[in-house]
Amino acid sequence: MTETPVQVQRAAPVTSRLALAGPLFVAFVVVSALTRLGLAAFNADTSLFEPLRLGPAVLLGLGYDVAVALWWCLPLVLLGWWWPAARARSALGIVALVLTAALIGGLVFVSVAEFVFWNEFASRFNFIAVDYLLYTREVIGNIRESYRLTPLFAGIGVATLLLTLALARRTRRAALEPAPGLWRRSGHAALYVAVAVAVTAGVNTGWKDRLGQPQLVQVAGNGVWEFFHAVRYNQIDYQRFYATLPQAQVNAILQRRFADPAHYRLMATPEMPIRREVIPDGPQREMNVVMVSIESLGAEFVESLGGARGLTPNLERLGREGLFFDRMYATGTRTVRGLEALTLSVPPTPGHAVPMRPNNSGLFTIGGVFKEKGYEALYLYGGYSYFDNMASFFGGNGYTVIDRTAIDKKDIHHENIWGVADEDLFDLALREIDTRVAAGKKVFAHVMTTSNHRPYTYPADRIDIPSGTGRDGAVKYTDFAIGQFVDKARQRPWFDNTLFVFVADHTSIARGRSDLPMERYHIPMVMYAPGKIAPRRVDALASQIDVAPTLLGWLNVPYVSEFFGRDVLRDGGPAPSLFMANYQTVGFVGEGLQVELRPKQATRVTGVDGSTPSTGHAQEALDEGIAFYQAAAQRFSSRRFEPPSPPKER
Repeated sequence: MTETPVQVQRAAPVTSRLALAGPLFVAFVVVSALTRLGLAAFNADTSLFEPLRLGPAVLLGLGYDVAVALWWCLPLVLLGWWWPAARARSALGIVALVLTAALIGGLVFVSVAEFVFWNEFASRFNFIAVDYLLYTREVIGNIRESYRLTPLFAGIGVATLLLTLALARRTRRAALEPAPGLWRRSGHAALYVAVAVAVTAGVNTGWKDRLGQPQLVQVAGNGVWEFFHAVRYNQIDYQRFYATLPQAQVNAILQRRFADPAHYRLMATPEMPIRREVIPDGPQREMNVVMVSIESLGAEFVESLGGARGLTPNLERLGREGLFFDRMYATGTRTVRGLEALTLSVPPTPGHAVPMRPNNSGLFTIGGVFKEKGYEALYLYGGYSYFDNMASFFGGNGYTVIDRTAIDKKDIHHENIWGVADEDLFDLALREIDTRVAAGKKVFAHVMTTSNHRPYTYPADRIDIPSGTGRDGAVKYTDFAIGQFVDKARQRPWFDNTLFVFVADHTSIARGRSDLPMERYHIPMVMYAPGKIAPRRVDALASQIDVAPTLLGWLNVPYVSEFFGRDVLRDGGPAPSLFMANYQTVGFVGEGLQVELRPKQATRVTGVDGSTPSTGHAQEALDEGIAFYQAAAQRFSSRRFEPPSPPKER
């Protein structure tokens, strides 16, 4: 009897409460690995499963998984530290199991969310996921309208229950074990946190970039790790992280682009080396301009560009009757990038697009040029214009912003979380243009559609593809709405004095075998003005940043330009070029070469056809690409901003 207390005293302080986190840690690593393999299979690229490619990706991914798992399990570590050593250990087991179930549920939810995000963006969580936290109404609404949530959440619940049951015995056993005193528990918890900090500091996000193949790089990542990396590096200092050139060399390269004395007179300033007077070819055409940027309409849906048959008959007809640009390319993979390029005519600098950055008012825009010439600049959007900071950006740059709030409920034929049906948006545009033309105003109207976006719903009985069945139907409906819009506009007195421009904001997907697959940025563009434009196809290489100077050039508008784009229809001199980005990697295409610029001053130059260029040719293309992006980044980073003016209310 006298030995029993001694025996208990010897056994009590042996076991650490860190064991509570062990089962969850193993489950986290296993689920993360299965998610990685699932995303690789979901990508439908069998080359990703070649052992010498998938093996390194899985091993690198394990490093990210372990780093995140240590933090994911921290609540259980803190529970074990806080819970008294000798009290209610069975209750501790119940609490630990409930907490484990909650953390398992979060893990399964994140895994499912990664598949949803991948389906939309072909990527692990990135800065887009961070941005979307600001727009929970649209994002949650889009998920609710696009996916069958009842079976989805039921599946998450079942998976959570099964995993929790699988961990229950080990978790409760760990809770029932004797625990050391507070000081030793505190030491163990402090050591755990120190290890988590050290592992996190030792894991480098750039490791996976060495895998080369873009989709393999994404597969190797961990969604939670990538999310917090995006939170930390949402803004990127170009001068610090990317390759640069001496400023004098940058100025010289850019000024050669606009050295044609028949078209330009350089008026360079230290802040803007390509500021120039644009010399028109003839008298200005005093015409209204309607520019429609079309949601997600890539070349893959346009038959005459090698895409699907029969989805865009109206756009094809307008192209045959106007200028159809065969080789127009988007600058990015999101609407906000398209708006940036079409409005500002700037290369897509790393990080956030300019409309999403703070203090983005008072910029040089196409709307500003038209305002100087006596036009009213309108921005019309089928959704709510707070999304992607549209109201602030366009309102702060002199546009009158008009969105779905201007449409009476009785005039809406259909709406989903992203906006009203395109036909309702176009009716709004007709009404607003009618009002201003009747008042004797000239109008520049930028119209941004929404119907070609998941959940792909639209009014019934418009086309032969049922609403909500997929993107093909949404494309065909948008094309139907465009045809109806032009037919209605044709009945207006202002139609014969209006230039219509139809251009996509980006393609439907940017997934490819390279970091910036050029073919995934290919979009259609049409300039249409019956009786004013002689029909023809334009096969010159063109970027979205060329749209503003091209349509202003066709109108023979005299102005002082700060645009980085060129007039595709008349500029000679240096070869045309393209600009593309996918957040951290930015690209330049010129003279048959593709330049990629990445953080840590990393660069790569390849032939567009996959060939290896000569050293001299590669260096020339690299310097030109660096010059454009360096100058564009400096334009916005060195600028002194005024507080943005509020958008005009209606």
